[in-house]
Amino acid sequence: MATTESIVNQPATPTPFQHISGSRKIKNALATALVTVAFLIALVPLGWLLVTVITRGFDAILSANWWSHSLSGVMPDEFAGGVYHALYGSIIQGLICAVIAVPLGIFTAIYLVEYGAGGRLARAVTFMVDILSGVPSIVAALFIFALWISVLGFPQSAFAVSLALVLLMLPVVVRSTEEMLRLVPDELREASYALGVPKWKTIARVVLPTALSGMVTGVMLALARVLGETAPVLILVGYSRSINFNVLEGNMASLPLLIYNELVSNPEAAGQLRAWGAALTLIIVIMILNLIAAASSRFSAIKNK
Repeated sequence: MATTESIVNQPATPTPFQHISGSRKIKNALATALVTVAFLIALVPLGWLLVTVITRGFDAILSANWWSHSLSGVMPDEFAGGVYHALYGSIIQGLICAVIAVPLGIFTAIYLVEYGAGGRLARAVTFMVDILSGVPSIVAALFIFALWISVLGFPQSAFAVSLALVLLMLPVVVRSTEEMLRLVPDELREASYALGVPKWKTIARVVLPTALSGMVTGVMLALARVLGETAPVLILVGYSRSINFNVLEGNMASLPLLIYNELVSNPEAAGQLRAWGAALTLIIVIMILNLIAAASSRFSAIKNK
């Protein structure tokens, strides 16, 4: 009887904290202030950069032929034409890079998470991915130049640039996909196995759709990163003021290469304006890719009913 009364008299929910010490309040306020100040300090160079690029390149991107014409036949001191040829070069090089790097990165991550299980080969692959993630872009470009051009004898081309970008994009795709696959609950896998579904079909039908939103975000962010690389385009392909649709041969412009060429070889006002306009165009392209990544992540996420 006494036991029953003691149980009835107990409160339904635990009593919340009645008092927070003054030292904890001070520490909490101090930590909040430090984080806020650090965030604001980090925003200063970013905001300064964006304001500078927008103010100096805004007039260029609003010109009539900026998005639809190349610089073919345009005099260096004449502000005319546009970045159509460079925009095409950046996009096609990035797409070729993604076609190669994304499947390799996803399959590598699947092996590391689902099949490797800490094995010797998995540890070796992880070690190589870690090394590749720290390789500077100029080293990747020199490696492709030595292998693809010097040893195999292929000409400098946009395809060679894409191969160098693959080396830079691959570790990012592997790492982001690996983390997303590890976030998939093991209960989903075990439920699928309990129903007699093979492992490969469980990965294809359960694991990958669950992690798809994060994988898409990682791929788009990796693509946005490699589009701004300058070293591969400086070493592996020459600059062209006209458009070139052949990715296997000939010079091809890109936005980073156009910026570098205009700053170095054309210091006149027209060249400076084109350089700032190309920089703003590159920022716009990367912003669009980030928005696509956010939208894809939102719409491809599995909804909880």
